[in-house]
Amino acid sequence: MDAVRKIISVMSVEEKASLCSGQGVWNTQGIGRINVRSLHMSDGPHGVRIEGVKATCFPAACLTAASFDKNLMEEIGAAIGRECRSHNVDILLGPGLNIKRSPLGGRNFEYFSEDPVLSGYMAAGFVKGLQGEGVSACIKH
Repeated sequence: MDAVRKIISVMSVEEKASLCSGQGVWNTQGIGRINVRSLHMSDGPHGVRIEGVKATCFPAACLTAASFDKNLMEEIGAAIGRECRSHNVDILLGPGLNIKRSPLGGRNFEYFSEDPVLSGYMAAGFVKGLQGEGVSACIKH
């Protein structure tokens, strides 16, 4: 944490603000002056999604959550993490942790459950597996 504080202390206000916007569609800004590299992102949450690149499509979150198996979610997160690394992806935009509030929700398949406890356990397993492979998770929606 001290290394992060040291980097932040030498950044200008403009450099700090630049980290809130992207460099293109799927990359963060890099700051060469202090060796902060650009990070590459991919949409998820059911696998790496890069246009024109073949990748594994894992089962939808609603299906895997029905297993009630946090260890399975960790294995899936780790497998996706390995695939992210093979495509130089630093941050996966997922998992989706929204709670299903209506059966008419068009993105319900991306979310684990209508139960917040189950959703939390499943997301925790997924994130643990992903981060164990050195890939950051960006919980969404």
